Amino acid sequence: MDPRDDLLKLDNQLCFAIVTAARNVVSIYRPILEPLGLTHPQYLVMLALWEQSPRSLGELAEELAMEPATLSPLVKRLEAQGRVSRTRRADDERVLEIGLTAAGRDLRTPALAVPEQVMAKVGMDAAALAALRDGLAPFAGPRTPEATPRAHAGARVGGHT
Repeated sequence: MDPRDDLLKLDNQLCFAIVTAARNVVSIYRPILEPLGLTHPQYLVMLALWEQSPRSLGELAEELAMEPATLSPLVKRLEAQGRVSRTRRADDERVLEIGLTAAGRDLRTPALAVPEQVMAKVGMDAAALAALRDGLAPFAGPRTPEATPRAHAGARVGGHT
């Protein structure tokens, strides 16, 4: 038996661990976000808008490492829920601005409990989660599509689940 055989075992693969973890992260967040009426991707949109609002759909897509065509339906659903507004920029009608409504701003208060609930669910404190997140940085790649050579070639930069 070749000693390198262990290198090809599924359970020894980092890629498999990351894919499995990504799927599980969404299932950890689901029951926590459900009372807020948010899906995990919608939560990510709200997090970005709580940091800066308004912003263009393109800027928001860049921040979230998503394609605008993927982000647009999420934003439309948040608009239908009364949490965001979509308006054309006055000086350039080609630009769609996404902003928080009063209800979207108010949702931030109950959302403050989300990180604590996640930490409790996984049994990790903020420092341990930050170390885990930082440890994944080499695999996550740049956060903006422009920072990746493949994005310039028209390849899709991975979205969030």
